[in-house]
Amino acid sequence: MRPSIALERHRAAIRQAVIRHRAVNVRVFGAALTGQDSDDSDLDLLVDPLPGVTLFDLGGLQIELEEMMGIPVEVLTPGDLPAKFRSQVLAEAQPV
Repeated sequence: MRPSIALERHRAAIRQAVIRHRAVNVRVFGAALTGQDSDDSDLDLLVDPLPGVTLFDLGGLQIELEEMMGIPVEVLTPGDLPAKFRSQVLAEAQPV
């Protein structure tokens, strides 16, 4: 399944999962946002972690989303993005 389709089907559940894993402001970027995704693409999501969030929290979120949608998901924070294209991703990312 194309990640853009999975995203449309699961928007509300994605937002709820993000909150459960102590993050906010979930946004989509990459191929699923631009409509250039394929069945082999992953879903790129950007979140803002709340204070005290650990890598275990974010990893748990990624696993939950992958199991929920049946597609590969990459969950990143703004700090995870390479500096050379961080500002571009932040400008283009759209709320889920």
